[in-house]
Amino acid sequence: MGLVYSSVIDAPIYEVFDWHTRPGAFTRLSPPWQPGRIVAEADSLENGRAELGLPGGLRWVADHQPDGYDPPRRFVDSIGTEGLASLPLGLALRWRHTHDFEEVDGDRTRVVDRVDTPVPARALRSMFRYRHRQLADDIAAHRQAAAHGLAPLTVAITGSSGLVGAQLAAFLSTGGHHVIRLVRHPATNSGERQWNPDDPDPALLAGVDAVIHLAGESIAGRFTAKHRAAILDSRIGPTRRLAELVATSVDGPKVLINASAIGYYGYDRGDETLTEDSQRGDGFLADVVAEWERATAPAEESGARVVKVRTGIVQSPAGGTLRLLRPLFAAGLGGRLGDGRQWFSWIGIDDLIDVYHRALWDADLSGPVNAVAPDPVRNADYTRILAHVLHRPALLPVPPLGPKVLLGEQGARELALANQRVLPARLQQSDHRFRTPDLEQTLRHLLGRG
Repeated sequence: MGLVYSSVIDAPIYEVFDWHTRPGAFTRLSPPWQPGRIVAEADSLENGRAELGLPGGLRWVADHQPDGYDPPRRFVDSIGTEGLASLPLGLALRWRHTHDFEEVDGDRTRVVDRVDTPVPARALRSMFRYRHRQLADDIAAHRQAAAHGLAPLTVAITGSSGLVGAQLAAFLSTGGHHVIRLVRHPATNSGERQWNPDDPDPALLAGVDAVIHLAGESIAGRFTAKHRAAILDSRIGPTRRLAELVATSVDGPKVLINASAIGYYGYDRGDETLTEDSQRGDGFLADVVAEWERATAPAEESGARVVKVRTGIVQSPAGGTLRLLRPLFAAGLGGRLGDGRQWFSWIGIDDLIDVYHRALWDADLSGPVNAVAPDPVRNADYTRILAHVLHRPALLPVPPLGPKVLLGEQGARELALANQRVLPARLQQSDHRFRTPDLEQTLRHLLGRG
């Protein structure tokens, strides 16, 4: 019972240990396929407490043990209790997790996870495989940025509670950057500033080195007049006002990284290969994205470097299309949409995080950047690969009428049945390294099916 899992990380022992001490480490190491929700991260590896919310209102409490704290070689946490929600697990389960760090040589560290528990190793191995892969890839990304001269920055992020924003904020924090979350509610700590999208405080960006703007109404849903207005209004005005702040702030950011979308290329471009130099396409979303990107003009005209991240279909079981499709395919009810020949331009969430990170440190990167994997697939291939990863058949094709019932005529045309064969030309020209450029590899990592 229990588990011992180890791997070697290409970084010095102090660097690997310090990564674990920073805010965001728990978030970055938590497998996205598991049904937990991080309630609190430990503020100390010596004696802090982390909490994970579980289905049914249960809580997992991890208490860090002072007698096991030996930086940079070890820290230990054990299951604990705090309130009624944590009692069932705390009383019924034995769990002691020892995190060991062993110096292989000056530039390599062996990370060893030892878990003393009655839970069988087979049930734990996929989680620790994921954790070690995340740790290695994140540290490699930060080391690459440092080699290109990136020093610790103060980065302001809108939309920091969303699917991408939460992971990006955690990634940057573990890399030693100071993240300021721009939130709409009153700030509750030093890591937040209240942001009114309609009338932002002139001092909102004081002392900030870069702004990453992710906020915007979800495009998912029926394309009613009300929904279309919310999509448009949540993007254009707030983006323009942020760009104006960037332009006028004396001690503010010199970089604005703005979320955008491959919807710019229109909803049906057939087999045409689309790059950042391709003309915009037709449709409501193409119109929105074009205006959205134009709204960054005040920052560009002031001399700030502006990067527009045209994002494909983000893959994560914690949100987006994969969150919707996974239970259907797991039940054997998945299948292609329509004839399945439409192109599906996707990107794994961690590769998307790396694109935003690169936009911070690569001074040559500006303008539109396609954030998609280098190998787009047809819808039929996507469904076949997802079913294969989940060991299920994909025998039930969804007729075009299905998406029309859920999303309406326009929503089905521009979302579910969109046909866009997009390549990351700018990134490829920069010799950008994708963590998981292959779709099956990406899905196996994100779904714990390695």
